[in-house]
Amino acid sequence: MNRKVGWTLLYWALALLALMTLQRWLGQAGGQQLVSYDQFEQALAEGRIDTLVLSDQLLTGRLREPEGRITQWVTVQVDPALAERLGRYGVPYARLIETTLWRDMLSWVLPSLVFFGLWFVLIRRMLDRPGGNALMPIGPGKARVSVLRDTGVKFADVAGVDEAKQELVEVVEFLRDPKAWGRLGAHIPKGVLLVGPPGTGKTLLARAVAGEAGVAFFSMSGSEFVELFVGVGAARVRDLFEQARKQAPAIIFIDELDAMGRARGSWGSLGGHDEKEQTLHQLLAEMDGFDPSVGVIILAATNRPEILDPALLRAGRFDRQVLVDKPDKRGRLDILRVHVRKVQLDPALQLEAVAAITPGFSGADLANLVNEATLGATRRQAQAVDLNDFTQAVERIVAGLEKRNRLLQPHERRVVAHHEIGHALVAMALPGDDVVHKVSIIPRGLGALGYTLQRPTEDRYLMSADELRRRICVLLGGRAAEQLVIGSLSTGAADDLAKATQIARDMVLRHGMDAGLGPVSYESPVSPWIEVPGLMPPTSTMAEATRQRIDEAVQRILSESLERTLGLLRLYRPALERCAAALLEQETLDATELAALTPELRPPAV
Repeated sequence: MNRKVGWTLLYWALALLALMTLQRWLGQAGGQQLVSYDQFEQALAEGRIDTLVLSDQLLTGRLREPEGRITQWVTVQVDPALAERLGRYGVPYARLIETTLWRDMLSWVLPSLVFFGLWFVLIRRMLDRPGGNALMPIGPGKARVSVLRDTGVKFADVAGVDEAKQELVEVVEFLRDPKAWGRLGAHIPKGVLLVGPPGTGKTLLARAVAGEAGVAFFSMSGSEFVELFVGVGAARVRDLFEQARKQAPAIIFIDELDAMGRARGSWGSLGGHDEKEQTLHQLLAEMDGFDPSVGVIILAATNRPEILDPALLRAGRFDRQVLVDKPDKRGRLDILRVHVRKVQLDPALQLEAVAAITPGFSGADLANLVNEATLGATRRQAQAVDLNDFTQAVERIVAGLEKRNRLLQPHERRVVAHHEIGHALVAMALPGDDVVHKVSIIPRGLGALGYTLQRPTEDRYLMSADELRRRICVLLGGRAAEQLVIGSLSTGAADDLAKATQIARDMVLRHGMDAGLGPVSYESPVSPWIEVPGLMPPTSTMAEATRQRIDEAVQRILSESLERTLGLLRLYRPALERCAAALLEQETLDATELAALTPELRPPAV
């Protein structure tokens, strides 16, 4: 509470005290004399009562004195029966006048003070948030500004995205020296949109740009702009750009741009008075209205660019789009080197081997992998982190936590063992498929009773029809092994069937890999994210006969793959039995042990 507010409250307290003192003084200044009730009866019997005023409890009147003067008096009524008895025994009696001034004052002063305090707090909150409301905290809101103009992140802290970093180097150089870049009449792009999957380092790159440039960094999430009441989001956008102009050169970073920049009409509002749409309109107006030569750059990040409004992506707004994709093997190696700076590694550990078994991992996944491996080494009280710790961490992340307390019946263990060996043998028998690193029947995660860990030896960006068919065969290997050895089917292949069916449908619907249907894409080009909720989806132009042919093509691919898989397992039935028996005994088999158990296994020419 500041000094001004303290003086105000002291003033009100002194005023209240003065008011009560004044009322008491005025009551005494009236010349009234308090007398007892027996004195009143005696004066009444002697005929000295001049006038009398009766109320519910008090008797007020004028008393004639022997000297001829008249005195005003007041007394309290007493029950007549009690007065008669007390008078009979000569006992002086009077009734006490209870003063209820303080009680009456507190009965309305305290509630008034409570309401006044609440009103005062709400008013202060409203005054502290210009443009806000006294009843709800919905003011414009200040962007989070780096006061020291240093985010603590440099380009050296960002690895695995060299192309994206190179694109942003120009932004840094422009912020450092805007005149040099504008000497030929060129201007830096107004906005740079960072696009990529989650965890690839988009936010980290934006902070690195601010750290390298040494400018003010304004950061807000797209969801922070939108409130319940229309106009609040637009006010926050204006406030953000106003602050950035005052501290130029500066960087405005909007994370999760899709939260406020979704295509108009995709929220179910058919008019233009939606809060999100007004926020988007204000952002578009601000991006059109500011001069890029003042040194204000807008960075934004999203992992769903397909749902953004086209007006955001046109030239003059987000002029440059930078893809921040998942790293390749070399990028993963660079990221691992950054994250293991403070980790005690085994001298024999080669980070290239760790990068080789982590295809598809993002930067955030690799950071989590290093932490899990370090925790695993600490848990076993090792002096350093080795390759086995990283392998265990990969299994923990991909397959889930081991559930050794989940006891399976002997028949269930036998089914799971043959199921997993079926996956492994088909993968080892087919040419060009991913390498099998480990097979286990130790339950993991929520529902996995076993797992077969396959990791590709190199990054892949395209897959042929033959490779997709081989992948379907591997997925059906578990079901085929159950059918061949056990003689019955179980529910353990449910997830495998779902994945195999999806691959087959993609081959037919998206990639045109069925000869009967031809090179046609039957998948709707309309993104489901930009459909208006509550409206009917676009009517498909696919004929019913075509739908039937698609279902037949998908079923044909799966049936042919299952027959191929059964043929491979019949060919290597002895190896299947040996590996299943070893797996039941040891619970886990790695690549070396599998190779030793299957010397006859050679990829056939199929």
